[in-house]
Amino acid sequence: MAGGTERVLRRRIKSVQSTKKITKAMELIAASRIVKAQARVAAARPYSEQITEVIRNLTAAGAGQSNPLLTPREEIRTVGFVVIAADRGLSGGYNSTVIRAAERQLQAEVAAGRDYALILVGKKVAKYFRFRGYKIAAAFDGFSDEPSYENAREVAEAVVSRFNAGEIDQVELAYTQFLSVATQRVQVRRFLPLEAAAISETAETGPAADYEFEPAPSAILDQIVPRYVESRLYAAMLDAAASQHAAQQRAMKSATDNADELIKVLTRGMNRARQDSITTEIIEIASGAEALAAAASGESDYLRDRIEDPDLFRHFHRNLDRRNHPHSEEHR
Repeated sequence: MAGGTERVLRRRIKSVQSTKKITKAMELIAASRIVKAQARVAAARPYSEQITEVIRNLTAAGAGQSNPLLTPREEIRTVGFVVIAADRGLSGGYNSTVIRAAERQLQAEVAAGRDYALILVGKKVAKYFRFRGYKIAAAFDGFSDEPSYENAREVAEAVVSRFNAGEIDQVELAYTQFLSVATQRVQVRRFLPLEAAAISETAETGPAADYEFEPAPSAILDQIVPRYVESRLYAAMLDAAASQHAAQQRAMKSATDNADELIKVLTRGMNRARQDSITTEIIEIASGAEALAAAASGESDYLRDRIEDPDLFRHFHRNLDRRNHPHSEEHR
């Protein structure tokens, strides 16, 4: 029994060691992808800041009063939710945290008597809402690890087209904001119509330049605002990708540490099983040696009581004498 237990534990240790190699490799891959994702976030920031500055100057010149992407609707009947998550799991609570935050906001809007429309980015979030029977207007996947600007433009077009058509009166954006490798924060914030505070949040203090626009500021704004929507969505997707890699690194590191601890526990159990097996073998050998010593010293009553056939006993005793005195036959 002890030997069988030892074999089972040895197989489990090998299995855990193989799993540990996989989780360690995934941890290192995620760590390398975090660096790339941070670089992409930093590279996209100047464009976002400059286009925000242009829109701020245009609105200061009196443009934007009639732009539908900047004008709040008088009545909110349908609220759209753009939820950004991952295509894969193994990222701890990354996907579930975003999904729960978006679902709470959605249920609050439904409780207020409003309808909703879901525009989902990522296989995990689409699978979750589809399985629970929510209404999904559009779903996108396949680029959560490394989103491109074209991916953001595709998603933004699906959102803006429904907003301009009147199918959606307000849009909320749910994603994970990347603050650092150790800190990410789930955000559910207004996406459309664009808020004046969101446009002016990066305003610089100091004197502002006076610009002359050609063509009219309203015409320029109508062309710039859709690009601004795309840049905001692209920035959110980059933040979500960096947050996903950070969450995956933490999850894989935790899995690797747990594998180390489990290997230690299984190794101790295997050593105990090996010791039990060795102790049992020693006891069996000692018992056999005592029996042979008792027979060799003439204590044949012990064997006679256990061997009922006299001929068999004499045969056993004769063989035992030959084994103990191998040269006696030669002298005879």
